[in-house]
Amino acid sequence: MLTALRQVFGIDRITTSNARKSPDRRNRVAAGCLVFTLALLTLGPTQARENDAKAILKAMADYVSSQKTIELTFDSDIEVITPELEKIQFTNSGEALLSRPDKLRAHRLGGYADVALFFDGKTVSVFGKHINGYAQFEGPGTVDQLIEALRKGHGAALPGADLLLSNSYEVLVAGVLEAKHIGRGVIAGVECEHLAFRNFDTDWQLWVEVGDKPIPRKMVITSKTLNSAPQYTLRVKNWKTGVEPAPDAFKFAPPAGAEKLSPDALIDLDELPQGAPIGEKQ
Repeated sequence: MLTALRQVFGIDRITTSNARKSPDRRNRVAAGCLVFTLALLTLGPTQARENDAKAILKAMADYVSSQKTIELTFDSDIEVITPELEKIQFTNSGEALLSRPDKLRAHRLGGYADVALFFDGKTVSVFGKHINGYAQFEGPGTVDQLIEALRKGHGAALPGADLLLSNSYEVLVAGVLEAKHIGRGVIAGVECEHLAFRNFDTDWQLWVEVGDKPIPRKMVITSKTLNSAPQYTLRVKNWKTGVEPAPDAFKFAPPAGAEKLSPDALIDLDELPQGAPIGEKQ
């Protein structure tokens, strides 16, 4: 590395004696040495920023996975690109209640869907209030396994669910090519560490609350493979741990007149309006 830097700055081609004979050459040596010194100074902090980013991410993952129960509310935005290359954003709000290892309740409300999910450790129930229909299937065992199953196409994926996994650090850093600790920012009045990560096909950012409770406060995922780089944004608003869920908190009782659907019909419960002229989405 030192040899390469010397060749780039032309230092190998200038002797000390020649530098004394020519002010221009002396200036070139001084400039080359200055740039060389600055390059050396920046190599260390760059590595440190990467290590800081992963260390903060690990601290957040360890804290979240150590919490037996978590209750939170969120807002989320999903962008789509129309065939005319117009970017449109759809916004949802929701809430979730998690009790490790095998109980989860989540609710998402948007302009085109009002969807609730219940997992009592045995059965998964997904209810679309806006269509008064529900579907049920046998639970995969744990919340971690359920999140993976939903990701594979049951039409009721949870926003930012990877943040709640018991092994979230391993899942989040898988495929990371570059990590940066950008600095600090403020989300809803809360000071946060701002992290940025690059994968092959996505860039994603994470804001983690400063202090002894490193809560994830905001996440932005940007697609690099879709035209116009659509984004998905999640903002965590309220966050509680140590709550005691009610005995029936994760049970689902179909409302009167609700139609039972096949699990394949859950695609109708997406965050986006069905039949919209959408080209590509994040």
